[in-house]
Amino acid sequence: MKFAFLPVLAVFLNLSLCPARAAEEPYPWKAAAAKAKITPTENTWMAGYSARSGPAEGTLQDLHAKALAIEDAEGGRFVFLTFDLIGIPKELRVEVEKIGSEKFGLEPSSILMNASHTHSGPMLRLFYPPDGGPPQASYAKVPKEEHEMRVKQTLDYRKMLIGKITYLLEQSLKNLKPATLKWSEARCGFAMNRRTPAGPGNWKNSPYPGGPVDHQVPVLQVVSPDNELKAVLFGYACHATTLGNMQYHGDWPGYAQTIFENEHPGTIAMFLNGASADQNPYPRRMIPYVERHGRAMSTSIEAALKTPATLLSGPVKAAISWPEIAYQKPPSKEALEEKSKSKDPYDARHAEFLLSVLKSTGGLPKSYPVPVQVVRFGDSLSLAAIGGEVVVDYAIRLKKELGEKSGGAPVWFSGYSNDVMTYIPSKRILDEGGYEGGGAMRYVRSTAHPAPWEPDIEKKLVGKVHQLFDQLGSGGKKGE
Repeated sequence: MKFAFLPVLAVFLNLSLCPARAAEEPYPWKAAAAKAKITPTENTWMAGYSARSGPAEGTLQDLHAKALAIEDAEGGRFVFLTFDLIGIPKELRVEVEKIGSEKFGLEPSSILMNASHTHSGPMLRLFYPPDGGPPQASYAKVPKEEHEMRVKQTLDYRKMLIGKITYLLEQSLKNLKPATLKWSEARCGFAMNRRTPAGPGNWKNSPYPGGPVDHQVPVLQVVSPDNELKAVLFGYACHATTLGNMQYHGDWPGYAQTIFENEHPGTIAMFLNGASADQNPYPRRMIPYVERHGRAMSTSIEAALKTPATLLSGPVKAAISWPEIAYQKPPSKEALEEKSKSKDPYDARHAEFLLSVLKSTGGLPKSYPVPVQVVRFGDSLSLAAIGGEVVVDYAIRLKKELGEKSGGAPVWFSGYSNDVMTYIPSKRILDEGGYEGGGAMRYVRSTAHPAPWEPDIEKKLVGKVHQLFDQLGSGGKKGE
């Protein structure tokens, strides 16, 4: 499979240096943004819905990867990388860290990778058997030739994607120019909690207006001295699942970015996914709805540009850690053998997968490293990012707790960052159970999740965020 290396659009920020550093005046940042098309050039198998029975049937909207690089007055640099993709596999993150270090002198903590989680992009994940055999595609059983084709498509696409990421890093970092950074916010209302109570211990996936939500739309603005908008990085907590069709597209985040860029020529718009795990866009399942949600979000970004903005101070400091989060007691071999006979195809497949791991390694995984990253822009803004599909409870809690620690300075929360391995429930949702509480783990074949997460997952992850936040506030090291 061949991919054309499409040209990358770089926005060069030709701004004049601001000499003053007082909190009420612009801090002398440098910044540059870049954009690349990453739509597959052939119809590959798609990610997001296990019930799909064939490859993509064309393109409804092109997919993109984007970069925003910033540099503070002391030379400290940080890069946001965003993608119209289902998620970032850990091995892709590791490869990008290596490229960032060897080619551009970036520390791992200075790169944040975030996926929009569109369910209408190409398959990215592969399973590498513990016995050292060839990689396998994360699909249901298919004939050998078709399976080999899927694996090749995925490997070819990932090779192309690495090339695009390398070029985005190069373009954004080599074209850093003086800039003013601002933070503002608005609201958008099409997201709704999807965990509807259905009796004791039961939850169904349907709109639940009584459930917790996070309707904030945080916006990082890159603005020239003559008030020319060069880039926006915006966030929202909502699944990118308006459509489940067989065409490539970026769902509502892709439409929002396209609409905003079309109405602001020369501006690059980037989406940083929030705590979206238990949040769905409503209404859904029709093309007009994805366009309407995209328009609603673009309008919310416009509204944020009109609200009072916080000038971001420096320096920029970041830290990243990968705490091991344990699983609950795994099922026995006998229990797995019994489960493998289940009439539920997903239960049976998951049991067979775990039995293969057990046979190859003699045991099942006891834990998994979940990435936690914190970024601080002086005392003006803090951003906390956790990997996986994070439920909204984390955003609500951490915005409150870190906001109190920082004297009311704005706090931004992002999920789906640096590795998307499965759902990350809060203690409440873990206790409640259901899909986000542990049921979704049976669908994952790229990682062996033998059981739900341990009961103190929220305590450990929130505690790690606080630790990194405090460490950066005291001038601590940038990473672990």
